[in-house]
Amino acid sequence: MHKRIRPFNTKETYPEQNLNNDLSQGVIARGTMVFLRGQVSQDLDTRDSLHVGDAAKQTEKTMQNIKMLLEEAGTTMDSICRIVVYLTDIRYRDAVYGEMGKWLKGVHPCSTGLVVPALARPEWVVEIEVTAVIPD
Repeated sequence: MHKRIRPFNTKETYPEQNLNNDLSQGVIARGTMVFLRGQVSQDLDTRDSLHVGDAAKQTEKTMQNIKMLLEEAGTTMDSICRIVVYLTDIRYRDAVYGEMGKWLKGVHPCSTGLVVPALARPEWVVEIEVTAVIPD
C-alpha cells in the first residue's frame, strides 16, 4: 500500500479559493510504476478534440482518459501517486481543479500545477500528466 506523507485538503491550504482537493506532500509507493503521457480532452480512438472552450468538460474527458488508461495498465485511480496539471490560463483553475477533485477524492496524490503559454493544440486548455503504481 502507498504511504501518503502529510495528506491535506485544499480547503484548509487555500481558504481564499473555492477548492476541495485531497492531496499529499509526498507519496511512497511500492510496485510497478505506470507513467501516463499528458492527457487532454481527446477521444483516444478517433483523436478528435472534444469540449472546445469548456475547461470543466475538458477536464472531465481528460480524467475519463486517465481512468481508462490506468485500468488498461492493470491499476486504478487509487494508485495515482503524482499529477501535473498544465493550464493555458490561470482563470481555468477553479473549473479544472473542481472537476479533477471529484475524480481524486480520497486519493491524496502529490500535485503540481503550472500555467503554460500553450498546449499541443490551440483548443486544449488543460493537460494532466499522471504517475501511478500497480501495487505489489
